[in-house]
Amino acid sequence: MVQNILMLPIPIQEKLLSKKGIQVLQSQSLGGGCIHNAQKVQTDKGIFFLKWNEDSAFSNFEREAKGLQLLASKSQFLIPSVHHLDKAQGYAFLLLDFIESKAPALAYWEDFGEKLADLHLHTNEAFGLDHDNFIGALEQSNAFRSSWAEFFIECRIQPKLKQAVDKGNIVPSLIATFDKLFTRLENWFPQEAPALLHGDLWGGNILVNREGFASIFDPAVYYGHREMELAFMTMFDRQPQSFYEAYQAQRPLESGWEQRLDLYNLYPLLVHVILFGNSYLGSVKRILDRFV
Repeated sequence: MVQNILMLPIPIQEKLLSKKGIQVLQSQSLGGGCIHNAQKVQTDKGIFFLKWNEDSAFSNFEREAKGLQLLASKSQFLIPSVHHLDKAQGYAFLLLDFIESKAPALAYWEDFGEKLADLHLHTNEAFGLDHDNFIGALEQSNAFRSSWAEFFIECRIQPKLKQAVDKGNIVPSLIATFDKLFTRLENWFPQEAPALLHGDLWGGNILVNREGFASIFDPAVYYGHREMELAFMTMFDRQPQSFYEAYQAQRPLESGWEQRLDLYNLYPLLVHVILFGNSYLGSVKRILDRFV
């Protein structure tokens, strides 16, 4: 029985059939996404995950696909494969593997720590990436920089500060406090080689797969400081000690890393200020009060 098929635009169905020979049998809307439409699609070729939006979202999907492919080539995590990226009469869409979710295995967190440490072993000569991408719906600059402090200031914090000021979410006087912070960052950040990061590794972009271990998706990849990745993970959650022990067994962290996490989280907090409003501004100010 065909269910909910009208929720999937006809031009997308027709493009899948003409380009990939995939006939949609039924589709089901999925929750959790705040930017794009997300659906579980059953076809004559199997079950897929489909993201779609207006065709202006094509560049967002294109960069997501490149990020997934980069992670798949470097990572031990199960990464959803990219099956098709296209436009269709006013729509843009991305067709991926559908990952069935199961209960976590007993060694879930230890395995997660080991695989994340392995991902961070992939390094680069400079911080950044050979192309820009997106953090959620916002553009993210990945211009290469030789130092992490320089990259963090110029490619992460300053662009988002400007956007927040332009939207009226941050008063210009707060910029002076950030300027004071910038003069001290070089002393706070440990010197490390740029590590390959997922870039947006919070709980909503992690799924327990059918083997009971973590799959990661919706990346905002670049080569950055690996403490940034751990900071993202702690914004809304706290991982068990077994995760950190497994991570450090392969990739030890510099002393004081836990105290620095809030500093890195100024970036995702500014993203949230821009996207969701001033309810996140108090956290930004508390971090500034602590480090300035």
